[in-house]
Amino acid sequence: MILVNTDYITGKNLETIGLVQGSTIQSKNVGRDITQGFKTLVGGELKAYTDMMNEARRLATQRMIEDAQAQGADAIVNVRYTSASVMQGAAEVLAYGTAVRFL
Repeated sequence: MILVNTDYITGKNLETIGLVQGSTIQSKNVGRDITQGFKTLVGGELKAYTDMMNEARRLATQRMIEDAQAQGADAIVNVRYTSASVMQGAAEVLAYGTAVRFL
């Protein structure tokens, strides 16, 4: 599956299928949340949260690809990501784009 953040793929004629998306909500355990809270006192990267968000993007992307494959797509154009805090220590990541077929 080809994923691009542009509205075209060089050298390909595209037929639009429609919107596809994938999402997940991830959280860290309370113990990890507390240790990351202490880290904010001295500054620096919150590695546990970086890892959590990387995993959330990977999972959301995989779910978006599965949605596109179920619709018979060859690629997804205009891929975008968004995230939102759902509650303390939990975030939703949404991956979305336009599924297309090659002509």
